[in-house]
Amino acid sequence: MIDLRSDTVTQPTDAMRAAMASAEMGDDVYLEDPTVERLQEAAAAAVGKEAALFMPTGTMGNLLAVKAHTQPGHEVVLERFCHIVQYEMGGMAWFSSVLPQVIEGDRGILDPDQVRAAIHSDGPYYRARTGLVCVENSHNHGGGSLYPQEHLAAIHAAARDHGVPVHMDGARIFNAAVAQGVSAAEIARHADSVMFCFSKGLSAPIGSALCGSRELIEQARRLRRVVGGGWRQAGGLAAAAQLALDTMVERLAVDHANAKRLALGLARIPDIVLDPNGVQTNIVMFRLADQGAVPGSLVCDGLMRSLKEQQILAIRWAHDTIRMVTHRHIGAREVDETLQACEESLSPAGR
Repeated sequence: MIDLRSDTVTQPTDAMRAAMASAEMGDDVYLEDPTVERLQEAAAAAVGKEAALFMPTGTMGNLLAVKAHTQPGHEVVLERFCHIVQYEMGGMAWFSSVLPQVIEGDRGILDPDQVRAAIHSDGPYYRARTGLVCVENSHNHGGGSLYPQEHLAAIHAAARDHGVPVHMDGARIFNAAVAQGVSAAEIARHADSVMFCFSKGLSAPIGSALCGSRELIEQARRLRRVVGGGWRQAGGLAAAAQLALDTMVERLAVDHANAKRLALGLARIPDIVLDPNGVQTNIVMFRLADQGAVPGSLVCDGLMRSLKEQQILAIRWAHDTIRMVTHRHIGAREVDETLQACEESLSPAGR
């Protein structure tokens, strides 16, 4: 099986499995798990923050960040297609009682002037006050698109001018760092809090970290308990996450190279609409063009069906759009097999 649905399908390495089996453990609710404590220190250092909190998922990390930063009735400025808005089941509404103010970016990337114009910190009493600005880097729906560093700095400055914090959904922040040749801490310094995942390209079986000031993380720890996120002997999972952080970051460049190889090959296939220059990290999204009187949505149906029959899995992202994500289980051979399958499926003989 060639599984291109997401980098969340990655399996832990043998070293991770061994570390999980031998990890030193304690009860983390009592702050007695030494492996979790070490991981949290390392996670905070990796993104240049004072403290970190280990938790099961990135969605939980974003949920707690929004709650910790805001008060009920606040607005939160976000990009229209960001993960918090599109794929976290309205958690910010039911848990934090805040109103999303969505603005559409360029492939998910907000312009600083857009953000500055969207912030409401003063003025008429009938306007909700902005309590938080959120950015996503890399941007999933944007096809792994990246914020230029100067954009992040300007957005953070605009928010700071109004006394508004910035939270970064950095689920794939290490992809962004490797692609741009900077440290994750350099990216995260333009946000007051950042969440990142161990369980995507870094290949740990489970876990994410929310990082920020000690005060914020202490508040998030209490909130984590509210949503049932208090760990007990979590050291086994933390041991795998620690290895992910220590050993798997730099190899993300291989995933990016394979994504570019995939994009360049797909772009050469008739009926596929894709600009390979837009592929910056490990996510490749492409559209199926109409084939005469056959709309692209039906072409997409046929391609998805054919790929599945050939044991190749991808995500149907929109009616005529497919997403493929590279990760450590996808090498040049898997990329080339996928390209061959796509080309044959879309050829006149394969339709």
